[in-house]
Amino acid sequence: MKRYFGYIRVSTQRQGASGVSLQEQKAAIEAYAQRAGLAIVSWYEERETAAKRGRRIFARMLSDLSRNKADGIIIHKIDRSARNLRDWADLGELIDRGVDVHFAHDALDLRSRGGRLSADIQAVVAADFIRNLREETRKGFYGRLKQGIYPLRAPIGYCDMGRGKPKEIDPMQGPLVRQVFELYATGEWNFHTLQAEMNRRGLRGRCNTSVSLNGFTTILNNPFYKGLIHIRKTNETFEGIHKPIISTRLYDAVQMVLRGRKDGVMPLRHDFLFRRMIRCAHCNSVMIGECKKGRYIYYRCHAPACRGTIVNEPKMNTAYRECFAGLILDVGELGDLRDMIERLRGATGTEKSERDKVLRLQVAHCDERLARLTDALIDGLIEKSVFDARKAQLLNEKRNYLDRLEKTANEPSVADIIAEDLELSNVAQLRYETGLLPEKRDIVSATTSNCSVCGKEPAITLKSPFQELLNLPKASDCDPHRDGVRTRAEIIFEIFKMAAEEKLSVSPLQWGEQNHGVSNNGLDKAA
Repeated sequence: MKRYFGYIRVSTQRQGASGVSLQEQKAAIEAYAQRAGLAIVSWYEERETAAKRGRRIFARMLSDLSRNKADGIIIHKIDRSARNLRDWADLGELIDRGVDVHFAHDALDLRSRGGRLSADIQAVVAADFIRNLREETRKGFYGRLKQGIYPLRAPIGYCDMGRGKPKEIDPMQGPLVRQVFELYATGEWNFHTLQAEMNRRGLRGRCNTSVSLNGFTTILNNPFYKGLIHIRKTNETFEGIHKPIISTRLYDAVQMVLRGRKDGVMPLRHDFLFRRMIRCAHCNSVMIGECKKGRYIYYRCHAPACRGTIVNEPKMNTAYRECFAGLILDVGELGDLRDMIERLRGATGTEKSERDKVLRLQVAHCDERLARLTDALIDGLIEKSVFDARKAQLLNEKRNYLDRLEKTANEPSVADIIAEDLELSNVAQLRYETGLLPEKRDIVSATTSNCSVCGKEPAITLKSPFQELLNLPKASDCDPHRDGVRTRAEIIFEIFKMAAEEKLSVSPLQWGEQNHGVSNNGLDKAA
């Protein structure tokens, strides 16, 4: 009795796991073999599309047939064997060499001219069907993308809501994905430590498994989390209608850290208090922290021309304590300042609505520019590659404005910023004295504009309005008529008000570039 292989196939793993097609094909082949008196010695089962070449099981079966391990094969239908003409040609070569090929569903005699012609026609029809299906699938795929809907499986942190519906943020995994971006943006975590920490916090990938290192790379480089859909194969970007997990500002901060690590930034060995915060006054290089004898910490400039530029950590601590001590206000000043803040709060009711109006105009301007860009592509004025790059840039800019627009409802007013700055000014010394190492770094980052060392002497410049307050002379008790508490409080209020107005007057994009901070334990950390 002649020996035959049985070949069954479905297009996807999902069809093979949950469908019944494989069982039905096998049953039909077994019934055909029994009727024809053929013995099946081996089965080849494949769960891969026949539209493309490169099927491993199919190639192995053809190789075994060419080595005469069987006299022929039995396949359910022609479209189960090949839906591309190259594979059908390989199968035809085996038929020409005398290998028996049977189709259980189609009663075709492939050794006759008419049967071979009929099989060739059916193979061409199957290949044409696949080409048409591919084209229609592509139309549907890009139709969804233009609607702002991601038609593929949701990335980690999102849930699939069904066909034609935008992805929803996973209530459990979404906040953890945001923490991945927040932690990495600080520059204090590498992929290995980040993987261990997020695994401890409960971040899981598909099938409830821990996220691999490549998985974290994919997450941190995926603009889907900031509201944009990027197709890497075609390098096209689309605006998504799903709710973003992170802001564009945070995503850009992470990209800066990723680029820095590619340029050779090494993982941390020592977490010094003033790490990367002190610069040499002569060459402007960052001074490197060193630990001597296991307990003495120094910051040194390693440039050959700056030998001798060094400062120890206790001296830096003393300098910061003196600065923060000069920011403390007395009870009378605080009372007067709070009264002024309340009066200002009641007089600025239209402030947020004006900013909201400006942002909406900026969004509309981005839409107008996108429309003109599309017209230029249609008219053939620009190349497709230029269009894709410029479109991605405009969508990113629009996403920046939308992020700011979403925050305007909760964005602080001038009065709120003044109150926050005054609170920070009054408690900076206490927090610095009693806080843990990360909290001390937060206070220094929030208040310091520049810290340099000339020789062995530190020079600290605080941010506005703290530096102006530090330079303001204290009230004089001997001459209340010329320098009363009320006069000093009014001066302080004007200083803090000017600083608050300057923060809010910066355009959204500039504000994002100048404040690449991320929230961590309620405070902003510089990326």
